[in-house]
Amino acid sequence: MKNILLLLPIIAVTASACSKTEKSDLTSKVDVFIGTLPHGHVFPGATTPFGMVQMSPDNGTSGWDWCSGYNYSDTVIAGFSHTHLSGTGIGDLCDILFLPSMKAISTELPAPGESVAKINRSTFSHKNENAHPGYYSVALDNGVIVELTATPRCGIQRYTACSDGVMSVVVDLGFAINWDAPESCSLNWNGTSLTGSRISHGWADRQYEYFTSQFSRSPVSVKMFNEGNAADSMGVSGKNIFCILSFAMKNDESLIVKTGLSAVDADGAANNLKTEVQGWDFTAKSAETMASWQKALGVIEASSADIKNEKVFYTALYHSMIAPNLYNDADGRYRGTDGKIHIAKNFNNYTVFSLWDTYRAEHPLFTIIAPERIPDFINTFINIYREQGKLPVWSLDGNETNCMIGYHSVPVIADAIHKKFKGFDYDQAWEASVHSSNLDFMGLKLFNELGYIPSELENQSVSKTLEYSVDAWCMHQMALDLGKKEEADLYLGRSKNYKNVFNPDLGFVRGRLKDGSWRGDFDPLYSNHEQSDFTEGNAWQYTWLVPHDVDGLASLFGSKEKFLSRLDSLFNIKESVRGENASADISGLIGQYAHGNEPSHHIAYLFAMEGQPEKTRYYVKKIMNALYSDGKDGLCGNEDCGQMSAWYVLSAMGIYPVNPADGKFILGCPALDKAVINVPGGKSFTIVAINNGRDKYRVRRILLNNRPVDRSYITYDEIMAGGELKFIME
Repeated sequence: MKNILLLLPIIAVTASACSKTEKSDLTSKVDVFIGTLPHGHVFPGATTPFGMVQMSPDNGTSGWDWCSGYNYSDTVIAGFSHTHLSGTGIGDLCDILFLPSMKAISTELPAPGESVAKINRSTFSHKNENAHPGYYSVALDNGVIVELTATPRCGIQRYTACSDGVMSVVVDLGFAINWDAPESCSLNWNGTSLTGSRISHGWADRQYEYFTSQFSRSPVSVKMFNEGNAADSMGVSGKNIFCILSFAMKNDESLIVKTGLSAVDADGAANNLKTEVQGWDFTAKSAETMASWQKALGVIEASSADIKNEKVFYTALYHSMIAPNLYNDADGRYRGTDGKIHIAKNFNNYTVFSLWDTYRAEHPLFTIIAPERIPDFINTFINIYREQGKLPVWSLDGNETNCMIGYHSVPVIADAIHKKFKGFDYDQAWEASVHSSNLDFMGLKLFNELGYIPSELENQSVSKTLEYSVDAWCMHQMALDLGKKEEADLYLGRSKNYKNVFNPDLGFVRGRLKDGSWRGDFDPLYSNHEQSDFTEGNAWQYTWLVPHDVDGLASLFGSKEKFLSRLDSLFNIKESVRGENASADISGLIGQYAHGNEPSHHIAYLFAMEGQPEKTRYYVKKIMNALYSDGKDGLCGNEDCGQMSAWYVLSAMGIYPVNPADGKFILGCPALDKAVINVPGGKSFTIVAINNGRDKYRVRRILLNNRPVDRSYITYDEIMAGGELKFIME
């Protein structure tokens, strides 16, 4: 009971300090625990918008549902680390972990390589856990109340003792979960500061983290350990190292720890800390971080008669702005994918680009809610191309993971050029895109030469053929915008390669062999996560992955009516996914529509593009109502660095970018009653739904600036010009 009573005043102080900031109610509408069950894979800790540091608790449990380090089902905490992934399907990071305790720390490791933090994990109750954007707190059963906040490059912790005694603070560089493993680490205490480095490998093949930590109190002792063995010096190095700092504490007294990170070197970490955190006022820093989130969330002023809609919306908006992550020091230096140190000149360098997911909706959303960051993202892409010889596929902390398929930097670049963004070199962006589009990589050469990827020559051949077709269309769009007609024609031809894997007799995309024959044993319901013609899906889900040529896809069915009938069947088929090793990513099912995985995200909007807008509205509303909620299990699949949430942000306002680079947003069915998008130049674009309701999907009229809309979309330029879009519901 003492823990609860101590926790509440601390939270109240922080909330009070933030209550005077502009639009303070917006952060109160965010529930950072949405998606922490079961497969959302988000973390509940403190970060800034697009920040380098994600200060969050780690359960110390490995497994798919602990990719972020935390799952709400768990009842123990091993510590609090400084880096986390938001909603991925692979676990990494969780670097530089601290664990405070008023109990004695066991240093006897039961096995080589065992983590001292894991064997000293503390139980806790979710009743004693609180969080909002930029702040997290928990009362551990080991006698310490922990509070976390962050600046872009630094983590700040406040530990409050629940009794008189010695508070031990473990700094464990051997701690790791899932794919991550320490390779070379160091710790050094210089009498006033703790410095160290952690070089690890995992999903990121070689990840560098340097840190500098300062403490608001002087420790009574500092002890270093290597594999559980005490060292006789104030410095130690190895794979599994840790230190224990001991502090004499009175009941209710606090210890503050502030830590700067850098991927470059120790000087970078120290300078980041010096630049961003002066003094020891935890409450003030927490208020600043909360204010940064209020400003970021304030780009959209949303309202709904259903308060749950507002909570789901603002939580989704929050999740959409966690990644990509800042990845250069305050002095501009960063570690490139070539392992060398570079300087970001006139831009900020970023990492964590989950492009197979985020090219679909999150990056188009950024052009509306974070347009100032678009040049930074593209400049990052161009520099990665220079460093590794191709545009990023899935960039993680200075590493190319080559995870997932496609060359999906191109849709992001093409969209930025089509929307006339400045601040990056168009010629260099085109050069990098052309180079990446012609690589001998993941079947791309076969796609370019044969017009499809033969199944016997490349795994996931159908999905790759479809994704490369999307990328080729984006190359076509970019070429048109740059006045390159010959190249535009070349890529337009490649963009139609999807037709070569469509079987008109069956009405499905299907694996094709090099001799042109169809692959046998075809079952449109079959999925195999490891070896298949499809990536995390089946033919039912992938047949619709032609967002760049919907009319062309419809024509393959023989008529628009047959296309729409089969599309409707997707949502109503009663049969289940088949296969003993079916992909776990196939989740959030409505029929065979799988909202828990990104290739399905545009599908409901195809009805509107082919003349049945009421079907789009019906299914979009059904998806929002059934597959998003304000519960801990409020996400039906991996958050995937913001894509799952970006879908909701856009759809809840009644718009969605089916084609990721044509500047059009297809009209759907709003969940919100009103959304005011504050666009640059002091203008606003207001979306209103008259007579709206949770189960209402029929629209009598749509007006844009009081004029009837006689098309299925509005444009990016219309949004950014300001005005009003009005849905009059029936």
